[in-house]
Amino acid sequence: MSTSSENQRMSDIHTWLATINNPSLNVDSLRPASADASFRRYFRIDGQDGKTYIVMDAPQPAEDVRPFISIAELLTKMNLSVPDILAQDAEQGLLLLTDLGTTTYFNALNHDTAHKLYMDAVDSLILLQTQSRPDVLPEYDREFMLRELMIFPEWYIAKHLGVTLSAAQTESLHKVFDALLANIMAQPQVYVHRDYHSRNLMVLDKGNPGILDFQGALYGPLTYDLVSLLRDAYVQWDEEMVLDWAIRYWEKARRAGLPVNTDVDSFYRDFEFMGLQRHLKVLGIFARLSHRDGKDNYLADMPLVMDYVRKTANRYHVLIPLLRLLDEIQETAPTFGYTF
Repeated sequence: MSTSSENQRMSDIHTWLATINNPSLNVDSLRPASADASFRRYFRIDGQDGKTYIVMDAPQPAEDVRPFISIAELLTKMNLSVPDILAQDAEQGLLLLTDLGTTTYFNALNHDTAHKLYMDAVDSLILLQTQSRPDVLPEYDREFMLRELMIFPEWYIAKHLGVTLSAAQTESLHKVFDALLANIMAQPQVYVHRDYHSRNLMVLDKGNPGILDFQGALYGPLTYDLVSLLRDAYVQWDEEMVLDWAIRYWEKARRAGLPVNTDVDSFYRDFEFMGLQRHLKVLGIFARLSHRDGKDNYLADMPLVMDYVRKTANRYHVLIPLLRLLDEIQETAPTFGYTF
């Protein structure tokens, strides 16, 4: 955004905030709260009541606040902890929200706190999933999943590593994609947050966790949010701990009547295949954020995501060709490129 358009945008935000009477706001206290991987950004503002509030700035046409508004209403009816929308201007892409605080799971997670925090997040996830119905949210279908997977060869392999795949390598990669999608599309369908991880979950004294960044929610594979949570692109745990938490989810989900695979080994395979789809997509997105959007901080998270990819691919015969391909492209990648 150019300086003049940025100044105009901030002027528009101040003008809008000045029109809000309830709550009464100290407009001059507006300050950055956070930004994310999209064009959205967030500000914190003080109220005359001593509370703080959040302003979401999601300018058209790059962003649209209407999905956030409708999904917030859906999740609130489920008694999940999400921000209340106190004022809105959908045309300008501006929302005033209640503030869920400053402590993310990412900030709070350690070996002493992790079990309780993850079990709270699992309970909220099951509450979300048990109230799922078809034809409410858009479908997370095969075409959508494949489009996401294609971000990996386009942005990670071609742009980030500077490697052009041969016809044989491309065919090999697509066979792995087909194997992943065959498993994923056979999984039961539920509401999917799509970014249910440590940077979007807030630690709350009551009703933990607070849930943010849900505007992209879809109706899709049952294991998606669980793998986002437990194989987080920003936080890594020992495999034994992840397995333990995944099984605890599986037990709770079965008791709640969710259609999880009745065989725990098959369930964990579903979890792993779903995770691989997500992590390949994430590698592509991190590369795109760096090369297209100038957000190079995501490059530091690539080694962890690649570690997930390699470990999962190594565990299943049908995924071994992906491991071979990664070895081949890392050998041929230009030395000036980023190689992880």
